[in-house]
Amino acid sequence: MNKFYITTAIDYVNSAPHIGTAYEKIAADAIARYKRLAGFDTRFLMGNDEHSINVEKAAREKGMDPLAYCDQMAEVFQGVWKRLDISYDDFIRTTEPRHHRAVQELLRRIVARGDIFRGKYEGYYCVGCERFYPEKDLVDGKCPDHKTEPQWVSEENWFFKLSAYGPRLLAFYKEHPDFLIPAIRRNEIVNVIEGGLEDISVSRASTWGIPFPDDPAQRVYVWFDALINYISGVDFPSEDGRWRYWPADLHVIGKDITRFHCIIWPAMLMSAGVPLPKAVLGHGWVHFQGEKLSKSLGNIVNPLDIAEKWGSDSLRYYLLKEVPLSRDGDFTWQLFIERYNSDLANDWGNLFTRTVSMVHRYRAGLLASREAGAELKALIVAALRDYREGMDRYAIEDGIEAAWTIIRRANQMVEEGAPWKLAKDPAKAAELDALLGELVVALQHTALLLFPVMPAKARLVWETLRLTPAIEEARFPAEGSLLPPPPGDTPLGESKPLFPRIDKAPTESPARTA
Repeated sequence: MNKFYITTAIDYVNSAPHIGTAYEKIAADAIARYKRLAGFDTRFLMGNDEHSINVEKAAREKGMDPLAYCDQMAEVFQGVWKRLDISYDDFIRTTEPRHHRAVQELLRRIVARGDIFRGKYEGYYCVGCERFYPEKDLVDGKCPDHKTEPQWVSEENWFFKLSAYGPRLLAFYKEHPDFLIPAIRRNEIVNVIEGGLEDISVSRASTWGIPFPDDPAQRVYVWFDALINYISGVDFPSEDGRWRYWPADLHVIGKDITRFHCIIWPAMLMSAGVPLPKAVLGHGWVHFQGEKLSKSLGNIVNPLDIAEKWGSDSLRYYLLKEVPLSRDGDFTWQLFIERYNSDLANDWGNLFTRTVSMVHRYRAGLLASREAGAELKALIVAALRDYREGMDRYAIEDGIEAAWTIIRRANQMVEEGAPWKLAKDPAKAAELDALLGELVVALQHTALLLFPVMPAKARLVWETLRLTPAIEEARFPAEGSLLPPPPGDTPLGESKPLFPRIDKAPTESPARTA
């Protein structure tokens, strides 16, 4: 069986997740769920980055020990991910012993290669980013992301010879043009490498973090520490068990941290003699009503506010449809409600409730016909093909559109066939049976295709149709074929609204300052 190892960026725990954080995890979850349906031995890793100076500061402000604070925040984060139906297989924390072992071993190998040296660092340091910036990268003397003036830091630290890896990195990018996607981000990284790389500090004088080997006064720099989670999560340095998943097939990260993942991380692995990941996807950002999410603007959207009112699937659908991974996107109340009512309540939800209701009303819940006619079969086969083609290139919005071709056509079939009229004419009983059977087959395939996007509602549709095996264990049919027909000897489950309509806009904004 082919394997697929997918990771997300691990999160600082100095504040709770917001809608932008959730977007990355939801997108990675959709990809992981799709790969499982496609028959891959899939491993999905997420986690928390707990050695940040900002995390230590947040803990001290609450009068807490940093580790106790991190324990508390781990519960907060995992609670959010559970509510959003994120199906991760493992959750790595950088304070775990397994991660410490991996960091120490990777550093040992890099030291043995002669790529670590002691030196003095002077430069601009943004506390918010926890990264050093060359003066040329500042905007009007400020951090380009946080719009704050960085601190001038002068320290004696340990350094990594990043400058030595420029030629090897350029050769790697030439040999692996699809390593960084989309292409616009790859071109930016290549330009940075071609402009010349500088050696980087990989330690800080601190008391919070992983001790630097043979220098207890220094702690491993948070970014150097954090990147190693991708291999500590599969048991590095062990070469048994979960190490079989390495190299990672896909790192899903925000576009603002591609330099760490596509320059520093590959160079670290090259130095240590560890295989490089296969691809890094640098996704865009979710804005709120045209503005970047910001605590200072008070527009931090808590994903749980939406999930608690309208279900996690409605948020998942909106983000995956309206914010393609290749670019930035926007969350607005108006568009969210439009998508919810039009796509979810009217299209998919209405198809489900009226189909199941009619099977019960006209046939006591039983299907006399369970096949798709030639036209519908051809449409579903094409949708399956287009769906997989889109999902394979991580264009989840194209996968959603493929599923909607079935939904739209099935709704048209209801209007054209008018089953309420057929039910009044005994001579058209076979025609009614055939139409109801086709509608159920259409619902069966939409549930399969939309399971990675909306797992809770897809599972409900699947179970209502009495389909087996469980949708988590289902697999795509062979090319040109459909799924096995629904059962005909068991009554369908109860018809219930998938997405009750939102009749009016909320009276208060979902945004709240974290």
